Amino acid sequence: MSFVEILYIVLSYCIGAIPFGLLVSRGSGINIREQGSKNIGATNVTRLLGKKMGVIALCGDVLKGFLPIFIATLLMEGKANAHLVVALCGAATVVGHMFPIYLGFKGGKGVATALGVFLFLSPIAILGCLLIFVAAVYFSGFVSLGSLLGSAAIVGLLLLLGASTWKILLAGFIVVLIWGKHYQNIGRLLSGAEKSWKKKSE
Repeated sequence: MSFVEILYIVLSYCIGAIPFGLLVSRGSGINIREQGSKNIGATNVTRLLGKKMGVIALCGDVLKGFLPIFIATLLMEGKANAHLVVALCGAATVVGHMFPIYLGFKGGKGVATALGVFLFLSPIAILGCLLIFVAAVYFSGFVSLGSLLGSAAIVGLLLLLGASTWKILLAGFIVVLIWGKHYQNIGRLLSGAEKSWKKKSE
């Protein structure tokens, strides 16, 4: 792997590490890292600052997942190890969001950024994941459950769609990271202590 290809991967990490949730909350007087779930993702931004700010944070997190892998694909077109570099750029972007160097490696849970990555790689699979996410949140009231089920579904959907092996392996790696980041949510779901959006709206 050349220096330039390694640079693509490093830059992907740096872009993924941009904390859009924290940036959009500046000026509000609310530190999202100290309130709510203390997460920098769109869900906590929405909970603390409202839907408008939440959507902005979500779009930023999705975009930073989409752009690096899109650019890497263009730059690596026709090269022998293109798939390896593109996959590593995608993984680095999600890792950057989860463990951002700018915030002492304490970041978000990676769902929106992973959405951006696979929105480019397999939009049909992402559509299926979004349907599962929406259904899970609607019937259960738990965003975390929707995130867990929606992310896990990507591997199966890619298999059904006959996706390339490297895409399936990338998806599996990212799903493991996402589930690992949700370990506290999983514990609360099992114990019945997870916060429900349904209860908030009732």
